[in-house]
Amino acid sequence: MLIGIDVGGTTTDAVLIDEGKVIKTSKVPTDHDHLLECLLTALDEIVRGVPPERIERVVLSTTLITNLIAEGKTDPVALIIEPGPGMNPEGYSLGGEVQIVRGAIDYRGREIEALDEDQVQRAAAKIAERGYRKVAVASKFGQRNHAHEERMREIALGTIPGVHVEMGHQASGRLNFPRRAATTALKAAAMDEYRKFAEEVAKAVAGRKIEAPVYILKADGGTLPLATSVDHPVETIFSGPAASTMGVLALTPAGQTSVVVDIGGTTTDLALILDGSPLISSEGARVNSYLTHIRAFAVKSVALGGDSRVRAEGGRVAIGPDRAGPAFCLGGPEPTPTDAMRLLNLISIGERGRAEEAMAKLGREIGCSAGEAAQMVVDAAVEMLLGEIEGMFLAWEEEPAYRVWEILQKEKIRPQNVVGVGGGSLGLVPLVAERLGARGIIPENATVANAIGAAVARPTLTLTFRADTERGFYTVAEDGTTGEIRDRKFGQKEAEEMAKRLIIDRAGRMGIEEYAAEAVLTASEVFNMVRGWSTSGRILDVTMQIPAGLIPEWTGGGRG
Repeated sequence: MLIGIDVGGTTTDAVLIDEGKVIKTSKVPTDHDHLLECLLTALDEIVRGVPPERIERVVLSTTLITNLIAEGKTDPVALIIEPGPGMNPEGYSLGGEVQIVRGAIDYRGREIEALDEDQVQRAAAKIAERGYRKVAVASKFGQRNHAHEERMREIALGTIPGVHVEMGHQASGRLNFPRRAATTALKAAAMDEYRKFAEEVAKAVAGRKIEAPVYILKADGGTLPLATSVDHPVETIFSGPAASTMGVLALTPAGQTSVVVDIGGTTTDLALILDGSPLISSEGARVNSYLTHIRAFAVKSVALGGDSRVRAEGGRVAIGPDRAGPAFCLGGPEPTPTDAMRLLNLISIGERGRAEEAMAKLGREIGCSAGEAAQMVVDAAVEMLLGEIEGMFLAWEEEPAYRVWEILQKEKIRPQNVVGVGGGSLGLVPLVAERLGARGIIPENATVANAIGAAVARPTLTLTFRADTERGFYTVAEDGTTGEIRDRKFGQKEAEEMAKRLIIDRAGRMGIEEYAAEAVLTASEVFNMVRGWSTSGRILDVTMQIPAGLIPEWTGGGRG
């Protein structure tokens, strides 16, 4: 049996799956101050009467890190950065306490300017005076030579009592220095709270005699063992939108191309699946005002949900962005899109009499009947969604994977399906799909699709390998691993074989070795360096990936 639990912004959903079928579901209101209790309440409802030994897998998606960042509840972090020459670090917009120090590593990992250790010492002293207990250190190209980052860490540890220091090359080894610095700071900020959450989850699951492995869903739709995830807390940001995308993948036939519209109580998440593969954002996840190296689906959250507050403004209706509580027809205090859909018989949840009362109140403020007010609310919600989807297409069309897909289609077309999941999708998605000239699909179990997506997602892993044979070393971008290459004949074939061995090793260290054989080569390039009249060495870049997908045990959604 498989268990999936999605801690959403409005409700926490859980599903129990046996032999490819959802056999039990639960929904409890999400209390953002007590996420663990919500999660365990949903878990207890679906495992009641189920022998613990029958449970094979538990997967969670959580808004914990998203909420901490959005509400400014993460620990304050000071940055010490070594940007090197060529860019003005004032333009990085990293916010907070940022100390800039002299020193430089070049793009091939060579030290071209010694680290100014006295300056690092003074920077650390200032940080200590200002009371910080968490520091992130990052050197441009530090992923190709860790020496300066490690020395900055040593100095900070020796200067700031009780400080915790994160190094950039261990947070991400990818290029784009400002994003790596931001990702490092986020990792340091979220680590303690996430570790506490993970330990409490593990303890609570064990207390229920469940010995099955527990995983957390990442922003790229892959799963990670809970114990391993404490070293990668920011990977779990945006796991909610990832869960809904994986849910649509699980509940629709393989190979479909679809716009995903997940309408929750507070927000709507938009995503895209191309020929059965979720579209990944090439820029990484955006957190507040800056981009990061967090690998994530190309999603957007819109402040429109079934429970969004509806009010009259100048003879028209305005929806959201706030939520006052549940829909009026479900006992809430204010008119909502759910009330409008209930009155128009687009959905059947809630008391129709209360929905009519809510729309009549709105109608009096606008000067129309309850039915006319309800139609105005639905029309406004549809227009909002259409505008956001069209806006997202402009962003999606800039993604390399989308451009490749269009070339393969041999003409400029749009995906044929609009798939709705989440509680508010039933009433709105068919109308949105009709306006887009697409087929509207509301799959079975759409209201708990996020939990299903979490339950059946498999692990993902990416490894970006670079070898510099002239200098005799290699680096792994994702974790900053480096090593020597002594074979002067080391070529593309050897680089690809080494990348395959390294991703298998990394999968083993992360507890997902059973999926290592799924790794595929996604890019392989070689650049010959010529000095005089002969080749002096090569720079080889290889990328391997275990892509997002579904575990083989899942046979639902027409995949059996």
